Amino acid sequence: MQERKSAFQQLDYSLLFFLFVLMCISLVAIYSAAGQYHYAPVYYVQRQIIWFGIGTILMFAVMVVDYEDFKNFSIPLYIIGMVMLLIVRFVPYLSVTRNGATRWIGLDAPLFQPSEFVKIFLIIALAHLIFLIAKKPREKSFKSDCIVIGKILAVGLPPFALILVQPDLGTALIIAATIFIMILMVGVSFRMISLLMGLAGAFVAFLVWLHNNHMEYFIKIIRKHQLPRIYAWLDPSADTRGEGYQLYHAIQGIGSGQLYGSGFGSGVKAQSGSIPELHTDFIFAVIGEEFGFVGATVLLVVYFLLLYRMVIIAFNCNNSFGTYLVAGVIGLLVFQIFQNIGMTIGLVPITGLALPFISYGGSALITNMLAVGIVLNVNIRTRHYMFGEEE
Repeated sequence: MQERKSAFQQLDYSLLFFLFVLMCISLVAIYSAAGQYHYAPVYYVQRQIIWFGIGTILMFAVMVVDYEDFKNFSIPLYIIGMVMLLIVRFVPYLSVTRNGATRWIGLDAPLFQPSEFVKIFLIIALAHLIFLIAKKPREKSFKSDCIVIGKILAVGLPPFALILVQPDLGTALIIAATIFIMILMVGVSFRMISLLMGLAGAFVAFLVWLHNNHMEYFIKIIRKHQLPRIYAWLDPSADTRGEGYQLYHAIQGIGSGQLYGSGFGSGVKAQSGSIPELHTDFIFAVIGEEFGFVGATVLLVVYFLLLYRMVIIAFNCNNSFGTYLVAGVIGLLVFQIFQNIGMTIGLVPITGLALPFISYGGSALITNMLAVGIVLNVNIRTRHYMFGEEE
């Protein structure tokens, strides 16, 4: 017997509440971070509210279409995403370059960043792919695992490569993380997972060996402009006037926040302009300095609760395609949160990823709101049965 509930009753209001809390934290942090610029802080807050409004509309628009219909759109969306990435790469008069990176489509000014939307398109395409793979019975063997992984890589590696050469290492790593999550979801053996992780570790060790012994080959893999960033990450205090400047001051600011922080709008590093891109990539430094360990912990708890609700939705979904979609979104958000906070405190190299729902900006925020819309879409269409499950 099925418990009949309307979409309105099925809506996860807890998830929406946590999203609203993140929006409020974002506006407070952006207002404080923008205090170092000549423009009035209200300007950035107003624009962020506009982006939140657009993102909210799109989030609910995504919920109108049954997520089962995403299967019909997976290939067209994937093709559209690839075409946009190819335009960025090979059509100069339609692409825009900023700070040595060609990531945007536009004429004179950036219009939008295709790689942000490709993240969503890829989740849908891979979820559909592994749904089709899981439908067919297959023997658990090393050979079958290799075939399955080969299919996933055939879909995931082309956008990964095109984004990596823009260059946009941060988004490329998100694509790689999404691919890995989907490999886990498809149910390959633990031995295969161990092999993949071992190969990744071996590749890192190989890069270190190349760096120490054959720099001429190393710089063909890691670009010259990326090397100073890696050195600055390893030792920010060694170049506090150059590549290590941003990270050095961010760590100092967060450390000075101690338990309760210096207070809203009172951060020395945040308000003095010592940390570039403070309202975007390094906004966690504002929270850490002005609201301290307590403020940072509150943010992390809200993130945890948001992701926890998504995990519950994934577990409750009795349609494997819906579960794969939600798993892809969870992986997308978890990696971005870890990478952004990690780079701000010096745990991982700086890649320029935004902090989901907190950093100022349009494309990344709208992408994440669309991702939440997909999760809510799955939730409102999950059927609850007293006996048995959906076929």
